[in-house]
Amino acid sequence: MADTFYNQIAENKRKSFLLALIVVLLFAALGFSIGVAATGELPGGIFVTVIALLVGGGLALGSYFGGDALVLKVSGAREVDSTSAPQLMNVIQELSIAANVPMPKVYLIDDTAPNAFATGRDPKHASVAITTGLLQKLDREELQGVMAHELSHVRNFDIRFAMIVGVLVGSIALLADFFLRFTFWGGGRRSSRDRDGGSGGLQVVFFVIAIVLAIVAPLVARFVQLAVNRQREYLADASSVGLTRNPYGLERALAKISSDTEVLEVANRATQHMYFTNPIKKFEERASGLFSTHPAAVDRINRLRELTGEQPLQATEVASLAGLD
Repeated sequence: MADTFYNQIAENKRKSFLLALIVVLLFAALGFSIGVAATGELPGGIFVTVIALLVGGGLALGSYFGGDALVLKVSGAREVDSTSAPQLMNVIQELSIAANVPMPKVYLIDDTAPNAFATGRDPKHASVAITTGLLQKLDREELQGVMAHELSHVRNFDIRFAMIVGVLVGSIALLADFFLRFTFWGGGRRSSRDRDGGSGGLQVVFFVIAIVLAIVAPLVARFVQLAVNRQREYLADASSVGLTRNPYGLERALAKISSDTEVLEVANRATQHMYFTNPIKKFEERASGLFSTHPAAVDRINRLRELTGEQPLQATEVASLAGLD
């Protein structure tokens, strides 16, 4: 089990950083091609790339320092302590010691749909939010599995990692949109006259490349972002087992939460990737299977079963879980 456990963690980390690198390269390629297309010179491409990275960095700083407070407010979360939620606080304190991270702030969301998420820029400034439905519907062992998963996100710096990738993806979309609007509202016609005047074939080539990237890059980056999110969920599952040494509580929690039909009203497309399982069910109008933020519960449970050498879920069990998450 130990060998498989550490192999899963190492593989998930490698995949996550590889996917993040793809987003960075897409952003750099788009900025560089737009710069050369606009100026006709390679230094122009470098200049635009640097400016784009600076703007992206500014957006990242804003999310870094204020994103968690905004998410908690939007979610309607209220802070609790050992007096108002003794069992929950006890579980989180135990797991914080096991994970060797500071005790996070703990929040409750008044919603009967069971779910949870972690937020914050680092372990010293972390918060976990849990719905009242999660406390009502899970036993202590299952609650430990979920909380260990969320604290693993904190310990693995997943919130910061996801934020950086998210800002890059958003920056790609903004840069692509600006270039396309500039091109189709007159910039392209001026560039054409410049090229006719003999500014060279380099500008023509990069103008075409820039248009293609401006159309394709935002979509590719979004798919990569979703793949990163899914890899970090697998990583947090494996890390959760490392903290509790008990995959069964997490497995049962995944099955319970994923098969629950109640809708988490406070969740939205901007925050859904943060939750333990996808809070937007397949039967909802706002659901989109094409842009799924989480791995399927069936896949997550089967990966946990690999750790213990158990057989994968049977067809009947798969059918009961596949219709919701």
